[in-house]
Amino acid sequence: MIEKLAAIKERWEKVEQDLASPEAMADMKRFAQLNREYKDLRKIVEQYELYRNILSNIDTNKEILATEKDEEFRVMAREELDQLIEERENKEEEIRLMLIPKDPEDAKDAIVEIRGGAGGDEASLFAGDLYRMYMRYCEEKGWKTELVDFTEGTAGGYKEVIFNVSGEDVYGTLKFESGVHRVQRVPDTETQGRVHTSAASVAVLPEAEEIDIEIKENEIRKDTFCSSGPGGQSVNTTYSAVRLVHIPTGVTVQCQDEKSQIKNYEKALKVLRSRLYEAKLQEHMNSIAAKRKTMVSSGDRSAKIRTYNYPQGRVTDHRIGLTLYNLPGVLNGGIQEMIDALQFAENAEKLKEGTTV
Repeated sequence: MIEKLAAIKERWEKVEQDLASPEAMADMKRFAQLNREYKDLRKIVEQYELYRNILSNIDTNKEILATEKDEEFRVMAREELDQLIEERENKEEEIRLMLIPKDPEDAKDAIVEIRGGAGGDEASLFAGDLYRMYMRYCEEKGWKTELVDFTEGTAGGYKEVIFNVSGEDVYGTLKFESGVHRVQRVPDTETQGRVHTSAASVAVLPEAEEIDIEIKENEIRKDTFCSSGPGGQSVNTTYSAVRLVHIPTGVTVQCQDEKSQIKNYEKALKVLRSRLYEAKLQEHMNSIAAKRKTMVSSGDRSAKIRTYNYPQGRVTDHRIGLTLYNLPGVLNGGIQEMIDALQFAENAEKLKEGTTV
């Protein structure tokens, strides 16, 4: 492990030098890649320095035990050595997990799309519940969210809602939420008290930058129209809402959240770029899913991944068979335990494959 960590530190120092070079600064794509690599390697290098310090202290205490005659000093050295050995084991496990290669997309920001599925009004209400759940989770994480577009349900909630999330390792955390979420509960409109099953789909896309995918202006058709819904005097009077159609693929995106047509265009272009980028990544995702039994992050939007059961107050993730009996807490943004378990399952699959940095 020491040799591997020393090589990583050497690479980190080389990347640091490259970042300061005029050649890297002149090539924005290369500069962005180097900067991303520098940040990722720095986390490992910091742990490597702590690990080396622990090993040095272990050697010092072993030397004291071998040469010191004073029994009191020997007892103190033995106690400290036992503690240091435990620290070493914990640090080695921590570093081992850090050496598991990350998906290059994990550090990116994300675009989250939630759509009501089967179940009519109840599905829209559930989509609204999921939206609030993610808003609260993002708030707890200190991430910034920005609404892109939405279509309200006739009885509340959302037929569709799209929002951006920016922060540290956003996509790497939220990617596990992609798929079909199912809810089992008694709707407010149900007079017989029968439990209904509804569903909403969640898609988490890595936010693509201009350096990731290039869209030519002549490939986009731009339509403008009046915004709908709440928003004051500009609603239904000014053509601020924007719809973009990518002519080669037919992918369509619209945004009406901002009062400014320019801002709506920028947001819509960001979503369009990410959807096209996701299409490029899908083949890679499918090849990963074929290798992993858990299919934790396969990217399959049609897969039923989680059930929220109100009568029993439980949430079950079907990919890893985890059930939490804390439905109110989960819907209030408490999904970290579920995400941690999913990340652990994915890392376990990677370790089985024998993949390390």
